Amino acid sequence: MTDIATTLRPIPRARVQAMKEYHPPLGSRDTLRLDFNENTLACSPRVREVLGRVSTGDLTRYPEREPVEAIVAAHLGLSAPQVALTNGVDEAIHVLFEAFLESGDELLLPVPTYTMYEVYASATDARSIAVQAADDLQFPFERLVAAITPRTKVVAIANPNSPSGSVATHAQIVEITRRAPHAVILVDEAYFHFHGETVVDLIGTVPNLIVARTFSKAYGLAGLRLGLLAGPVELMRWVRRVLSPYSVNSLALACLPPALEDTAYLDWYVAEVLAARADFESALDHAGVRRWPSRANFVLVEIGARHADFVHLMRAAGVLVRDRSSDPGCDGRVRITIGTREQMSRAIAALHETLAALNRQGAAQ
Repeated sequence: MTDIATTLRPIPRARVQAMKEYHPPLGSRDTLRLDFNENTLACSPRVREVLGRVSTGDLTRYPEREPVEAIVAAHLGLSAPQVALTNGVDEAIHVLFEAFLESGDELLLPVPTYTMYEVYASATDARSIAVQAADDLQFPFERLVAAITPRTKVVAIANPNSPSGSVATHAQIVEITRRAPHAVILVDEAYFHFHGETVVDLIGTVPNLIVARTFSKAYGLAGLRLGLLAGPVELMRWVRRVLSPYSVNSLALACLPPALEDTAYLDWYVAEVLAARADFESALDHAGVRRWPSRANFVLVEIGARHADFVHLMRAAGVLVRDRSSDPGCDGRVRITIGTREQMSRAIAALHETLAALNRQGAAQ
């Protein structure tokens, strides 16, 4: 008799089998991490104070996100029903796609862009339509609006975009919402603080606009996993139906209000990064390294065929950077996060050391 246990195996959905895998690179405590676009220094000291007051009893209760959502909504000038906190912006994207994408629908993606849009969309029965940017990697507005069809259900716009650092203008986003009134227009403002421009002001007046934010970048709370979606109440009620009621943990909820309150620390860190970005861009220009203009806390650079060697040598010099060559239209390009001026001085030294090593290796061949 055949042993059923040896012949049958659980099989996941076909969509799951076809999903793209994502494997984040691992770092080291001994290296300067300029590969994930995180806050490279620390969160607000007020957050550390709150963590010190958390008791073991506090951890026995399920988290309640609604009171903190009201605080965040007020911070954004919105009402509480217009805001939902999430377990990082990744969960925000995931639940939005689960709520609105189904068989026959299309997701429009200006590419290159954040990898997880396509990953989460691939778990649905919708089709992802890539809209390729030109070599200057500026937002492909004309190509995007030309790609809108009656099947377009979601348009995902990272603004500023990663890995390019380019932006869509306020007017362009408004026009896209008008051209696709039947679709959800997601504007992911993960790097808003380094850009300084937002479309949150349109929420409530534009019926198909949803904005995503994260507290992993400027706020320095990546380890706590905090993000949000903000949009019209009519759309947010469907998002909440998909969203797990306890996905945002108690520590994160306790730390978010003091992080929002400490505007002085946030302003200081953003100003530090912007100054460091200018210094680093100047160093790239003097070294003859092509770069793309960035409105975020990172810079995309052209390395060419030896991009993998560049990443390896930078790691050997104690600095981690992110190879983006597998992104559409980014062959030979590397993304470098911007930290503080002191950190970027170290990165500039590693850059010069790495470029010199590549030149020596090239001359020896």
